[in-house]
Amino acid sequence: MTSGLRAASGQGTRRGVTADPARQAALDLLTAALGRKAGLETALETPLIGRLEPKDRAFARALAMATLRHLGPIDKALDRCLQRAPPEPVRMILRIGAAQLFHLDTPAYAAVNSSVTLAESRQSTRSFKPLINAVLRRLGREGLGENQPADFAPPWLFARWRTAFGEEGAREIAGQIALEPATDLTLRDPADAPALAEALEAKALPGGSLRREGRGRIEEWPGFAEGRWWVQDAAAAIPARLLAVHPGETALDLCAAPGGKALQLAAAGASVTALDRSGARLGRLAEGLARTGLAAEVVTADAEAWPDARTFDAVLLDAPCTASGTFRRNPDVLWTLRPGDIAKLAEVQGRLLDSATRRVKPGGRLVYCVCSLEAEEGEAQARAFLKRHADFATLPAEPGEGEVPRASLTREGWLRLLPHHLEGGMDGFFVARFVRRRA
Repeated sequence: MTSGLRAASGQGTRRGVTADPARQAALDLLTAALGRKAGLETALETPLIGRLEPKDRAFARALAMATLRHLGPIDKALDRCLQRAPPEPVRMILRIGAAQLFHLDTPAYAAVNSSVTLAESRQSTRSFKPLINAVLRRLGREGLGENQPADFAPPWLFARWRTAFGEEGAREIAGQIALEPATDLTLRDPADAPALAEALEAKALPGGSLRREGRGRIEEWPGFAEGRWWVQDAAAAIPARLLAVHPGETALDLCAAPGGKALQLAAAGASVTALDRSGARLGRLAEGLARTGLAAEVVTADAEAWPDARTFDAVLLDAPCTASGTFRRNPDVLWTLRPGDIAKLAEVQGRLLDSATRRVKPGGRLVYCVCSLEAEEGEAQARAFLKRHADFATLPAEPGEGEVPRASLTREGWLRLLPHHLEGGMDGFFVARFVRRRA
């Protein structure tokens, strides 16, 4: 996944012309993310980006994220200034220049000049220097113009949200796109909440998560080295809480990587088996277990084909999905998602749910969740599952259970967590809890 990251190492640059390495890296990150070559966070982990000085790496990430969070309005403004669509590499440089002008407090001359230099350093964009200079100077004079929440999302996706959640709901969701989220933490021991909230200068959230507005290296935050918490969005912590495991119960976490939910189940006292097909991603779970002192059996296997015949008291399936609900932390998902992806992933989710049923003991619980806002991956998936499996029934979430926002509770007793349902935002999720009937 390094094809979009060559320039950060100096390849493809013009001799004698040296663009700022942080801006080169930001351009490469943006190209990789929007070209579906790598997600932004994955691209950040490549050796080329990792070799940057910490301040350059931080600026590259900030610039790429600012561009993605405001991509809709930026493109709308650029289209106003362009008579015809430029080549994609040129548009990428214009996007980064506009993000600097309006969202990173970069002086206008620096935003324009650095973008022209960036164009000059690459053969594919060198001849477009006059265009880039003229367009960015015009934008600097005229501004981005007025924007509505709908401008921040791809039109087809906003239309889906409007159909599913109404005009006001869609606008509320889209209103979260440009906002930089805080960092949410899940605690190994809930009793630590008051002391850790004070030490971290964090806010306690309903359900027990802590929210910290500060930035910096999380490895240096109080309690990290002792394994007293791990980073996990407040919404992502809800499915494991809804599974409600008790000490001594057996729990299976399917599609477990990167591992936050498995850590929750282990911290609750369950005997946990965590399974995922990606051994590399399970490495993060292994690191988390070592740091927190928690224990789990970690298995690298395909959830559908895993031959183990054991059954469990509690099974959690956080299925692969479009991840459209994670746009607050991964804004690139809005622009790389295609309508056809939804149906393809829904098919995978259905197969995984059918496979998961074989792992649940009679009387046991199954929680299905996806970090998606799309009904085909959520409500429709749950309804189809119940039709296929008469031996399962919904185990409804009760009002106030786990201090889940009341607005998120559906009439079926499932959860439709929307980004605006919690003050300060949270990821979008669908969560359904089922119980296997006893024979």
